[in-house]
Amino acid sequence: MNPAMYPYPLVVFDLDGTLVDSGSDIAEALNRTLQDWQLPRVAEATVLTWIGDGVRRLVEQAFTAGGSRADLDVVMPGFMVHYRECLLRSPRLFDGVREALALLRGREVPLAICTNKPAALVQPLLEYLGIGQQFALVLGGDSLPQRKPSGEPLRHIAAQFGVATGDCLMVGDSLTDYRAAQDAGMPIALVRYGYPRGLDLDTADAVVVVDDLRALPGLRDGE
Repeated sequence: MNPAMYPYPLVVFDLDGTLVDSGSDIAEALNRTLQDWQLPRVAEATVLTWIGDGVRRLVEQAFTAGGSRADLDVVMPGFMVHYRECLLRSPRLFDGVREALALLRGREVPLAICTNKPAALVQPLLEYLGIGQQFALVLGGDSLPQRKPSGEPLRHIAAQFGVATGDCLMVGDSLTDYRAAQDAGMPIALVRYGYPRGLDLDTADAVVVVDDLRALPGLRDGE
């Protein structure tokens, strides 16, 4: 099928909270780090409200909440050990993700990932979940000097494919994704099941808000 028949010549996905339910594993890595520093564990529901701005910001918020003034430069190496150890502990694809990606690839639409997760940890996670071959480009939170909510990563990805940012579609779940898309001038579709980080899904200026990625605009024949 000619990719021109799909409304968007490039679809860029966030990772955690959009494609992958990894909150439990991230929370466990963070809590192991807190325990290393004799700080109390934090409820997973609280950790989910901190996910999305990159791992350093995640750890900073947890240590601030715990009343610690530990040097993050000293804390982060230990956290990264736990993060790697917990990466494949129990992640799963959200319902509909595998099918939606297959439908898009069947339409020959190039797919990319724009995540704030460290780049070195992205591909092992994708391969573990069996979707590593679906993406033409993967951009991590440390791939560029800027990360979301800056729009620069999205502009960079669009440029790699030679398409205008305003013609692409970003798919995300959080305020971080929303602000990045706004900054880049890229339309965004949002999911309801992720880690919104304060984003009001009912008032957001999105192309669509879906409960399942199989409901993305134009994904099925006849739409």
